[in-house]
Amino acid sequence: IAVTFIDRDGVTVPARAVIGENLLDAAHARGVELEGACEGSLACSTCHVVFDSEDVFASLPEACDDENDMLDLAYGLTATSRLGCQVIATRGAMEGCVVRVPRATRNFAVDGFKPKPH
Repeated sequence: IAVTFIDRDGVTVPARAVIGENLLDAAHARGVELEGACEGSLACSTCHVVFDSEDVFASLPEACDDENDMLDLAYGLTATSRLGCQVIATRGAMEGCVVRVPRATRNFAVDGFKPKPH
């Protein structure tokens, strides 16, 4: 699907995300700088993104409690904020969506989390 990322500096990056791919991986695969300190394991808020469209945001599956807990730690939280690692590219309302990467992140780790080496 077509996704437009707007990076930290306001640069528009048109991209395509593969159906079933999360937005964190889609951003990395297309050279968009989106931190993912916990490697998508839902243990931080560094892949925080903001959807420009409330309609697209409303079409997404609801965030789980763990995601909401991590979003509470995110810098610049908005009504249309999600964690990129938890948003899966799907056909339909997401096609053509615009996703903003906030200018800053808060890199808090969850106690006991140990990332696996690459």
